Amino acid sequence: MLSNAKFIFPHNTPTTKEAYYYRMVFERFFPQKSAILTVPGGPSVACSTAKAIEWDAQWSGNLDPSGRAALGVHLAAYEHQHDPEHVPAAIAAGSGKKPRTIRVAPPGVAIEG
Repeated sequence: MLSNAKFIFPHNTPTTKEAYYYRMVFERFFPQKSAILTVPGGPSVACSTAKAIEWDAQWSGNLDPSGRAALGVHLAAYEHQHDPEHVPAAIAAGSGKKPRTIRVAPPGVAIEG
């Protein structure tokens, strides 16, 4: 697949399977050359252009357009939430009341005919 990429996509040739897939989907919907020329090429980090790699040298070792390049960002957000130091005192103390929950069933769909 990637060995023929330079023949199938001569402009901004994809270098990974993920980039190849994105390119196939894009060109299916936008086959015009003018559309292809609007997309910048080069390495991508978290859906950004190659310019983002210049901002943080750490990203250059993990080029990934899907956002996994920002390793630890999502886990750090969860750890921050569970840190007692960052929980408001009123919430940490609790009200002693049982939390109210509402159960909602998804709407049903009937296909007839």
